[in-house]
Amino acid sequence: MKLQPLVARYGSPIYVYDLAAIRAAHAALRRALPSNSLLYYSLKANPHPALVAELGRLGCRAEISSTGELANALAGDSQAEHCLYTGPAKTSGEIDHALRQGVTHFSVDSPTDCDRVAMAAAAIGRPVDVLLRVNPDEAVPGLGLTMCGGPSQFGADVDWIRRTPAAFAGTPWTRVVGFHIYMGTNIADPATLLRTFAIAIRLTAELSALLDIMPELIDLGGGFGHPFAVRGATSDFSELRPALEAQLDAAWPEWRAGRPQVAFEAGRYLVAAAGTLVCTVQDVKESQGYPFVVLDSGIHHLGGMAGLRRVPRIGAELVRLDQPADAALLGDARVVGPLCTPLDQWALGAKLPSLRPGDLLAIPNVGAYGLTGSLIAFLGRDTPVEVVIDGDEVKEASQLMITRCAR
Repeated sequence: MKLQPLVARYGSPIYVYDLAAIRAAHAALRRALPSNSLLYYSLKANPHPALVAELGRLGCRAEISSTGELANALAGDSQAEHCLYTGPAKTSGEIDHALRQGVTHFSVDSPTDCDRVAMAAAAIGRPVDVLLRVNPDEAVPGLGLTMCGGPSQFGADVDWIRRTPAAFAGTPWTRVVGFHIYMGTNIADPATLLRTFAIAIRLTAELSALLDIMPELIDLGGGFGHPFAVRGATSDFSELRPALEAQLDAAWPEWRAGRPQVAFEAGRYLVAAAGTLVCTVQDVKESQGYPFVVLDSGIHHLGGMAGLRRVPRIGAELVRLDQPADAALLGDARVVGPLCTPLDQWALGAKLPSLRPGDLLAIPNVGAYGLTGSLIAFLGRDTPVEVVIDGDEVKEASQLMITRCAR
């Protein structure tokens, strides 16, 4: 679909999400994973209900870590009993809310976390199932962002579980049904992913024997990488499947029959390619020899975590719509947004075509960690309209609003 008519209709800046790209990414990832495994969609990548609904129709379950994500999962037609509620600091109030909404599976990070879930379950008189989140004692180099394998707020150190297994045996109101091990994110190398899965598979077998349980579910994590805010194709991870199946055969001979059920998680891989942010050049000026391209969009709409020194920093690749073939280059440009902070920048030293106010620029591969991964409340600026398309058809358009309510 042409993006210019959407800007004319809904304004600038605008996020556009293409459901066809989500289906293609899902099909590619399913080819890379064991055929009878579960796949959770991590809503932190993009909680838009229309995207959640599309992935739900494709068979994905929802991995959530807040009441807001639960609300978006339910708005996207996810079944509460199929959601996995995770996070290292679940409060009693949000656990109670999740239970009353019908959530039945929680990932717990410590005995205290498990006890808090148990107290909420006892209060409503319904036992719940929990996965023990485990922090491995082995690090894997090459992770985009390390979650476990060193000191971490996520999960219980495996040595802690080995020393005091009784503390992790569950309670009368929480039944330990498996394990959750997620080592890192944004991993582009299949061999690195396989190393994380190998560690997870080995530890689930060891800890199952230690706790004397036959797990029903083992969540081996994910971390499937994808280009962010630059051009690039969805990665091919198809070589994972045979190696993964061999690892599972060795540790869990009956896994193909669902003993245990094997699960993976994915967020950015499923939705990144679906998203494009279109914005408008407001000014082009020079300061001390450097050209500055000033846009109507910035880190409040994209890359806010990068602007706050989240690694990696954003280095957005902007593509001019309807760029003439012979357009002159605007070299060494600094691409900045409208916010009153010098942190509001997307690129330094960018090689852009010659630009003038009113030109439209598109940033690809921003369906993940885009709008809701940014500083949307900073300076109180309007959020972009989010338009969901399927090929050449507009399915819906909406705008995320922030309001202050009396309490």
